[in-house]
Amino acid sequence: MDYNYPLDYTWTTEDIIDVMSLYNAVEQAYEKGISKEDFLAAYRRFKKVVGTKSEEKQIDREFEEVSGYSIYKVFKASQDHDWIRM
Repeated sequence: MDYNYPLDYTWTTEDIIDVMSLYNAVEQAYEKGISKEDFLAAYRRFKKVVGTKSEEKQIDREFEEVSGYSIYKVFKASQDHDWIRM
């Protein structure tokens, strides 16, 4: 699918790659499934870029608007399962 991903263009190239990795992990959780370890690794890199909870929530809302996929819901599922399939 082709989405207009929510990105902050003041981020470095490395930051954008880390955020895009999380978006890809969330997509994978919905479309094919992903291991908890792979998702959480991408989420940890994302959290280094997006420092505040309010910014994280805003990005999640924007991402869900364009993709229909929720970062938060996948994160919550990762707390209870070793394999995430939404």
